[in-house]
Amino acid sequence: MYKDKVIWITGASSGIGLELTKQLADLGACIVLSARRRDVLEEIVSQLPGGASRHWVAPLDLAAVDELIPAAEAYLKEIGPVDVLINNGGISQRSLFLDTDFDVYRRLMDVNYLATVALSKAVLPAMVARRSGLIVSISSVAGKIGSKLRTGYSGSKYAVVGFMDCLRAELAEHNVACLTVCPGSIQTNIAINALNAEGEAQQKNDDSIINGMPVEQCVEQIIKAMSKGKDEVVIGRGISGMAPTLKRFFPRLYTKLAAKMEYR
Repeated sequence: MYKDKVIWITGASSGIGLELTKQLADLGACIVLSARRRDVLEEIVSQLPGGASRHWVAPLDLAAVDELIPAAEAYLKEIGPVDVLINNGGISQRSLFLDTDFDVYRRLMDVNYLATVALSKAVLPAMVARRSGLIVSISSVAGKIGSKLRTGYSGSKYAVVGFMDCLRAELAEHNVACLTVCPGSIQTNIAINALNAEGEAQQKNDDSIINGMPVEQCVEQIIKAMSKGKDEVVIGRGISGMAPTLKRFFPRLYTKLAAKMEYR
């Protein structure tokens, strides 16, 4: 079902985005790769089936929110209609609220939430006109539950979940689907690149990430959810996958556990 489909993936240079790029290209899709560094994206494209003759490099800085819609519209003139948009690019946080600069919250909202809104705004008119398409947004388990050190990250990911719920309702009559993906602890560099209180990468990993689900398995589950037409999927093993259910059915217990969690 993905053969010759045009799939735009943000954050395509690493982690979940890179693995989505590889697996979907292997399934026959034509990938539009977005991240900040053109040279890295071009190297990735050179290793995909069909190379540069089949796939597109579309550098974007998700933090430059005001530039995203005109940049995306310019790429679309070259690429043509997109069948699937995967809003994957994002950044995490590891810092206490009382210590964290306000600009860190602005950056998290720009990259994780407003960039999702902007790119969806750019691609949706053509999807609606064709009555066909899929918007996939990678939120997080942190978009379903809260925990220490993640006030900005969790807030931005909650916003993605709410946005997608509303968008799904609006687009149902146009036959355009919306999938929200909430990964838990996945073996990527998300913790290493997470922002500290000053807005710098913390440059250290979390035990939960080190012991998390391999990124290949996570992406296999994302693609399965896309193929089955699901609205939302939580992906993770152990407590990272169970936490939303725990909070739903045992909210007081979850609140106590979250408050007792040690932070580094």
